[in-house]
Amino acid sequence: MFKKISSFVLLMSIMILFTACGSKQVSGNKSVNKNGKIQVAVSFNPLKEFAQAVGKDKIEVHTIVPDGTEPHDFEPKPRDMETINNADIFVYNGMGMESWTDKVLQTLDNKKLVTVAASKGITPVKNNNAAGSEDHGQYDPHTWLGLKEAKIEANNIKDALIKVDPSNKDYYEKNYADFAVQIDNLYNDYSNKFSTLQNKNFVTGHAAFAYFCRDFGLKQNSAEDVFAEGEPTAQKLKELVDYCKANKIKVIFSEELASPKVSQTLAREVNAKVERIYTIESSEDNKDYIESMKDNLSKVYESLK
Repeated sequence: MFKKISSFVLLMSIMILFTACGSKQVSGNKSVNKNGKIQVAVSFNPLKEFAQAVGKDKIEVHTIVPDGTEPHDFEPKPRDMETINNADIFVYNGMGMESWTDKVLQTLDNKKLVTVAASKGITPVKNNNAAGSEDHGQYDPHTWLGLKEAKIEANNIKDALIKVDPSNKDYYEKNYADFAVQIDNLYNDYSNKFSTLQNKNFVTGHAAFAYFCRDFGLKQNSAEDVFAEGEPTAQKLKELVDYCKANKIKVIFSEELASPKVSQTLAREVNAKVERIYTIESSEDNKDYIESMKDNLSKVYESLK
């Protein structure tokens, strides 16, 4: 009951807030802002990375979900709604990653806002966790952790930028092509490396790496499910211990937004070490997307040698 009342109050606040369009004026297909840049609102960090790679100095990016906050559980505030409403483009991942987007988009009064579901066109990985499917949807939403999928997401953002700012089409096309080459080079390098390995099994804190695995023929096993909800049972831990021993797992990977305690406990049980792996849901260690993925690939590869 409280949640329903809160949602009603939030929606009423948004409607009042959006009676004015803020300081932005609209001219033609794009906004005229003080800095002259296309205003792009993105739900969370990887989409910021892709937008900046393609738009560079032609755009200004506003990230809705703060670093260090789990995007699955985030609830936007009225000021977040205002940021989206005053943007030229709003980019979200989709596939159930952001449960709040449908509600937000229904409240906006910016008729020229271009919305981008960045995961559009990606072949989804089925979410095998029944509870997670009920709460978040039937697909694993961690699409950006696959290099092939990241190219699709960046391309969708590029198309939106061209739609809003067609006079700079060549600029966005070139930036996308440069970014795609970096991704292809990284993919080709590690595709060759992983193909030489017999062991393709690794263990993470939560099951965020299905697309990463699909790209390279790897297999993840994880302490927590796709949406990092709840700690594993004693039975699940026992199964993981047996799995690690059977597959000679030397490294347990731990992520920023998943509980490190489980990874540490598991590592002690199987005499493995714990290493950091990036989900890129937040900006971590001042690394951009390419740097973070290269670090991930290097660590996973070394752990399987």
